[in-house]
Amino acid sequence: MIQFFEFSPFHENTYVIADDATGEAVIIDPGCYEQAEKEALGRFIESNKLTVKYILLTHAHLDHVFGVAYVKRKFGVKAYLHELDMVIFNDVPTRCVLYGLRGFEPSTIDAYLKEGDQFRFGNTVLDVVFVPGHAPGHVAFVNHAERYVIGGDVLFKASVGRTDLPYCNHADLINSIRTEFFTLPDDYIVYPGHMEPTTIGVEKRTNPYVK
Repeated sequence: MIQFFEFSPFHENTYVIADDATGEAVIIDPGCYEQAEKEALGRFIESNKLTVKYILLTHAHLDHVFGVAYVKRKFGVKAYLHELDMVIFNDVPTRCVLYGLRGFEPSTIDAYLKEGDQFRFGNTVLDVVFVPGHAPGHVAFVNHAERYVIGGDVLFKASVGRTDLPYCNHADLINSIRTEFFTLPDDYIVYPGHMEPTTIGVEKRTNPYVK
């Protein structure tokens, strides 16, 4: 099961991936900012009797980590992030002040993930792929059995992640898309950090930013 929620003023996609056989689940990029958003995420987990195993972060921009503290406290789980994104994660409180966002609850990262890691919950396996560019430690999570990618802010429908923020690199982003995303089969679904899903094949043929 893949369930997503659009949270915060940034319209960020938070994903709950659940193993149908066991009810074990992961939460990817908990961007719940308002208390009502946090409660909606919690109710979904509880009403579906899911057991959360991990918080997985594609990267650490503020809109993708608003709810880390809440999820850690609510479900007693660890948060995983690539070490190269800690510079961004540690700067989130400052960024919230700059954006005029009040009430952000800082949190901590419990362990680092890296290229080639696998996260298993029930019978489901997510492979970690390193895709820097939008952020220095950006990763994606690939489920080869079910043929999808949780891609964060790398590849969007007819667009790509922005690279005008600190620590971004446009050349790295395009290289990540070409070498990691576009080498997947065309039918793989891309679930992005914003906007609606797309497929690898559609973006290979039509994405104006990656020729």
